[in-house]
Amino acid sequence: MAMNPQTGEILAMVSLPSYDNNLFSRGISTADYQELLTAPGAPLRNHAIADHAPPGSTYKLVTGTGGLQDGVLTDRTILQTRAYLSIGSTRYWDWNRQGFGPLDIYDGFGRSSNTFFFQVARRLGIDRLAYWGSQFGFGERTGIDLPGEVRGILPTNEWKMRLMNEPVYPGEVYQAGIGQGYDSFPPIQTLNAYAALANGGKLFKPQIVRRILSPVGEVVEEIEPELIRELDVDDTTLRIMRRAARRVVTIGQTYNLVDLPIVVAGKTGTAQFGVRDAKGRLPHHSWFVGFVPKDPWKTRRDPDGVEAVSRTDSELAVLAFAYDSRTTGNAATEIVKYFLQMHYDLDVDLRQEWVLERDNFYGQ
Repeated sequence: MAMNPQTGEILAMVSLPSYDNNLFSRGISTADYQELLTAPGAPLRNHAIADHAPPGSTYKLVTGTGGLQDGVLTDRTILQTRAYLSIGSTRYWDWNRQGFGPLDIYDGFGRSSNTFFFQVARRLGIDRLAYWGSQFGFGERTGIDLPGEVRGILPTNEWKMRLMNEPVYPGEVYQAGIGQGYDSFPPIQTLNAYAALANGGKLFKPQIVRRILSPVGEVVEEIEPELIRELDVDDTTLRIMRRAARRVVTIGQTYNLVDLPIVVAGKTGTAQFGVRDAKGRLPHHSWFVGFVPKDPWKTRRDPDGVEAVSRTDSELAVLAFAYDSRTTGNAATEIVKYFLQMHYDLDVDLRQEWVLERDNFYGQ
């Protein structure tokens, strides 16, 4: 999906697998319709708005923002990250199984350290974490002008008590802080959250239709942008998180995305789900969501793009979600990279085919 953060306009939306529209235009047969209903990958469903999926590390935007806003850390706070944190006999691992040592919010987000965000989530608690998630639009329908949008699941103590008659446990708070556990949202909500980050805190209703025309082509109605809310977040906090999102790229978390001649900021995610295989490994989804400043070209004055992403003029936010990718690297980042190369007509091709080889991302 691609969106203009200044208006909420959806510039592109692709959901795969798809189907042949001609089957319906001719009057679809019962057999063909049943085949589509039972086909792997649910081609009749718009996965961009109608699927629930754990957002993985893309959700660290919420945890980081909440931590800064609630004062449990500042951009100068250093947290010691480790291979894992323990609650009782249970170990909650960092994704690289070693930890990164002392990190601030920029490098914590840039390196996507799980144990960094476990600590922030613990300090926030599940209900404050949910509050900041709701500020960004998680757990509520965006109102996009398409049918079939789902709400998603944003866990709180009240939610779990109502459904399971027990509170959210500390280990579950850890998991919620990195977009795992009960957290589950349609991809459109993650894109909209990062669009609000990019534009300085305005959460727009995503819109497909810009205008309605009469049968003879006259404009009957212009569809104006609709603001859902302005985030209850300081400009300083949002600027810190935009710079942290740029750090994701410059630190090498997205491999060679930094080598594009344009400035890109964003966040990767690999969200585990499902049933463990014979080696005890879980399958995973791949995410990348990011934004590009209005004038994205790198300059000598701002070689790292920090000043560019500090602005709020972005007119392009983009997201890719690869269901059950199980690839060596992050497949979604490769998708976005290829899109950006084409969108800006860049005279480079930085795709890395090895990233898409079938394997376990975590190297387990």
